[in-house]
Amino acid sequence: MTRLYSGGCACGAIRYETSSAPVFENHCQCRDCQKRSGTGHGSYLTFAQRADVRVTGTASEWRVAGDSGNEKIHAFCPTCGTPVYLTFAAMPDLFSIPATSLDDPSQFNPQVLTYSIRGLAWDEVDPSLQKFERMPPG
Repeated sequence: MTRLYSGGCACGAIRYETSSAPVFENHCQCRDCQKRSGTGHGSYLTFAQRADVRVTGTASEWRVAGDSGNEKIHAFCPTCGTPVYLTFAAMPDLFSIPATSLDDPSQFNPQVLTYSIRGLAWDEVDPSLQKFERMPPG
């Protein structure tokens, strides 16, 4: 049976869905994710083929260089401000969604913690997860 991943912004103006399985699920403690989430980390599901994800509605975007120096494109709802997806200039096929934007956030199954070097003492993340100081090797 195919599993559907669907979700969107808080006001419903932007929606996404895919029946593809995520290739990577992580908590990220980089400074960008900390600032974007307003907490100590962001949590994401990443899909290998952007073309397999259907998005309805029009997101606004802003770009920032990540710790790697590569550009990340953050998409958010222009009405409610909710972050809805993330793409990467250096890897245009990848499509990441914040775990909490899922209709069913329990579908998120984190595999690793990335950018643990930026972790904050007050942000305890599951100690059983494999930790990487930066991104794991490809």
